[in-house]
Amino acid sequence: MAKIRIVTDSNSGITQAEAEKLGISVLPMPFLIDGEQHFEDIDLTQPQFYEHLRGDASVSTSQPSPEAVKELWDELLKTYDEIVHIPMSSGLSESCHTAERLAEEYGGRVCVVDNQRISVTQKASVEDALTLAEQGKSAAEIAKILTETKFDSSIYISLDTLKYLKKGGRLTPAAALIGTILKIKPVLQIQGEKLDAFKKVNTLKRAKAVMIEAMKHDFETRFSDLWKKGEMMLAVAHTDSEEEAELFKQEIAEAFPGVPVKYVDPLSLSVSCHIGPGALAIASARVIK
Repeated sequence: MAKIRIVTDSNSGITQAEAEKLGISVLPMPFLIDGEQHFEDIDLTQPQFYEHLRGDASVSTSQPSPEAVKELWDELLKTYDEIVHIPMSSGLSESCHTAERLAEEYGGRVCVVDNQRISVTQKASVEDALTLAEQGKSAAEIAKILTETKFDSSIYISLDTLKYLKKGGRLTPAAALIGTILKIKPVLQIQGEKLDAFKKVNTLKRAKAVMIEAMKHDFETRFSDLWKKGEMMLAVAHTDSEEEAELFKQEIAEAFPGVPVKYVDPLSLSVSCHIGPGALAIASARVIK
């Protein structure tokens, strides 16, 4: 049986310490803060990131350099036969396409999975890959299964502020001003590739209700068969709002009896820099057994 190493990036929410326990590798995502480069979970913690964000620093995302990716792969392939590399969604970053091009140089020993996930759903993919590797699947087989099941996931996110969408050019100043005056809290969704608008509400209580209703609809339609077979999990993600996230977990557990709420994790900083602190999300993903 081939020795397989699972690689992902810090957009999965998996810390370096967690990666060591899981026996995987996590590429730290680079950020530019006021022109200075930092690496998530290496020299940039979640609290430090939000301190910069709230202080109106210029924060932008980047992708791991090709040299950093190849250096990691080359080192791992001294010990492992194959690598399954699970980056964040290709619809949200070029890092996936970069990895796919680099993998062409490795003669099939590196398989890049474009299963269009991020944050807790990307973390679920990593755990699925570990399960499949333990079952004796090859890197190519694991990549094929994760790609075929890529749409068996869903995320809904409520925002506390429109400030960062405006700052990132995703919202006009006029729309942001009107939204702020009306106290609009948009609910966004990630279904595969992109972060899209879903619904507008004006209270957090209503936002949570809308997200739970939307996820129930997914379970009753898209995921109906998987739900009946007990193959779905739920998770909560947040941006610097852990206490509210724990309360939301309880509400979700009551709304979905029998479905495990596996994680309560911070959202990827790559998403956080566009939506700001105070965001709350419900996510679901198929559990591959």
